[in-house]
Amino acid sequence: MAPDQTNSSRGRALPAPGPTAALAWETVLDLGAGPGPLHRRLEDAVREAVLAGRVPPGAALPPSRVLADTLGVSRWVVTEAYGQLVAEGFLESRTGSGTRVPLTARTGARATRTRTGATPSGRGGPPAPRARYDLGPGVPDLRHVPRAAWVRALREALAEAPDADLAAPDPTGHPATRAALADYLARARHVRAGGSDVVVTHGADDAMRRVAAALHRAGHRALLVEDPSWPRLRETAAAAGLTPVPVPVDGDGIDVDALLATAGRTGARAVLVTPAHQFPTGAALSPARREALVRWARDVDGLVVEDDYDAEFRYDRRPVAAMQGLAPDRVVLLGSLSKTLSPAFGLGWAVLPPGWRDTVVDRGGAGPSTLDQLALARFVTSGAYERHLRAARGRFRRRREVLVEALESELPGTVVTGIAAGMHAVVALPPGVAATDVVREAALREVNVAAIERYRATAAPAREGERDRLVVGYGNLADARVEEAVARLAAAVRSTPH
Repeated sequence: MAPDQTNSSRGRALPAPGPTAALAWETVLDLGAGPGPLHRRLEDAVREAVLAGRVPPGAALPPSRVLADTLGVSRWVVTEAYGQLVAEGFLESRTGSGTRVPLTARTGARATRTRTGATPSGRGGPPAPRARYDLGPGVPDLRHVPRAAWVRALREALAEAPDADLAAPDPTGHPATRAALADYLARARHVRAGGSDVVVTHGADDAMRRVAAALHRAGHRALLVEDPSWPRLRETAAAAGLTPVPVPVDGDGIDVDALLATAGRTGARAVLVTPAHQFPTGAALSPARREALVRWARDVDGLVVEDDYDAEFRYDRRPVAAMQGLAPDRVVLLGSLSKTLSPAFGLGWAVLPPGWRDTVVDRGGAGPSTLDQLALARFVTSGAYERHLRAARGRFRRRREVLVEALESELPGTVVTGIAAGMHAVVALPPGVAATDVVREAALREVNVAAIERYRATAAPAREGERDRLVVGYGNLADARVEEAVARLAAAVRSTPH
């Protein structure tokens, strides 16, 4: 294959290794110039090359050092991309045989992006199968979705809905649903809002898309984001025209001093944060930093976008209140059912400050089904939602305890960081063990787990203390498999070169 753009990392041909057969070293990989980090763009480029048939089943890919040199990127970019693709089962890696495309790989399909702990959008087709021992973060307990209670709420909503409710839906959401959500959020999260301040969305991603578009229309061109953080929302903001600007996170949440310096340098006046339970570090934003963030937003006429990520699940104490209650005039609160029930419900909400509702409403697009909204209203007002949350909270608390005990038994001296909350824990590996190497070894043992590095908002080398940390999810892990999953993970750690 002829080389392409040999002086640009956007589309270099891989170097030829010689006459060895079954190698795919000359395949052109186009990393493009998109807003995403390089390692994710490389993941997409490899997927596209395999699915298009340009890299055949069984072919070996270049060693990470060779590919990094060819593309003009750091070796970390390549090892991170390879590690994720191996974890997904898209590639396979064995000692002595390098990284290869499985012989069973299917070609001729369009490439779609599938991340650990996430699924692609509905337009991209079904998600890749998850590993037998699922320690990937971001997925709730799908075995305990309250199907019967939801079907009952849906049936009653349809039976009792007035004829007028079956007409064209309100673009802000059904009034009954908005009122039910406002009441629940006031009770459970100390949110200060009425039904008129709530917009019903297809989920947090849809809400972020609308808010980002509204910010762009208002003249914003940058969005401060936590680094590391869940990539989906910041990528959604980038697609709307906002440049994500990373701000470091420590044990007290986003570093507000660094935020102030970055905002002053870039002119950014909007920030996306997860104050209740930061993903992936597991930190809670300290009260002092919450107040400082609100003061900054008021001083610069800015906006705080609060992603209420798995805030309902805290085990060491009662859940902390939402930041929105501190400054309803400066904070947008995003929430959804994706972490509490399932992403398949496709329902979420945005609680908006005065003056933002009309510009955030997507009048050109279809909102969630009115019947689904009415079912959600009934599900909430009947108490079924809170009963489900109490049961889920108990299951996750017990599962986390078993996970931590198993880690202490299998990997003595292991340090679990972050608050006792949510559906994941951060595990510090023994000195000298790289998390990305463990991810690859774990995949060979049918264990899906993620390195904290993959959630970086930049392609820069990992900071001190990040290369040796795993993000271990337990939301979608069957209780009976916790100890075996940890045993396999420990075997992967022990087999990883120090």
